[in-house]
Amino acid sequence: MPDQVSAVWRHILRKPQVYLVAHWNWKSGATSAMLRGVIYFFVNLPSGFHAAGGAMLVEFSYRTFLSGACGAVTQALRTAEPPWAAALSAMAILPMVGHLVEFTVHYFRGTPRLKSSIATSIGFTILATLFNLYAMRRGVLITGDGSSPLAQDYAALPRIIGGFIVAGPKALYQLFRRTQR
Repeated sequence: MPDQVSAVWRHILRKPQVYLVAHWNWKSGATSAMLRGVIYFFVNLPSGFHAAGGAMLVEFSYRTFLSGACGAVTQALRTAEPPWAAALSAMAILPMVGHLVEFTVHYFRGTPRLKSSIATSIGFTILATLFNLYAMRRGVLITGDGSSPLAQDYAALPRIIGGFIVAGPKALYQLFRRTQR
């Protein structure tokens, strides 16, 4: 039986080492670090190749660890009930922590286009967090028990992306139908 969202968060707070080390999601860490590194590179490219490359390398280096930990938390929330509460809590808590770390790292590094970089990253996070939760609820991009090789996960992504795109309109349609009865 799935846990309630509050029970999952209590476990995370009581045993953070489980999510920072033991269940660290390397698939989330590697994928997010690559995508976010590219985002930082292109947002900072107007400041020069050296600045863009530096921002990309810094983002990649710390984001691998941070996104792996966030992926472990997302994976823990994938079976939590109700699903809407799991999604809302993941959307509120994980980005808040992640972007605080991100801002601090890039501020002290001196990333030139920090405001634009953070704004772009926040937009990406909203979409990525919802997508990761959706994919993980379907057994894709998880690590540990019941996981598949990364290549198999990537092969499943077109189907997962298609389902993710129609999930929002489908949920709104179902809600509309219920209110019309």
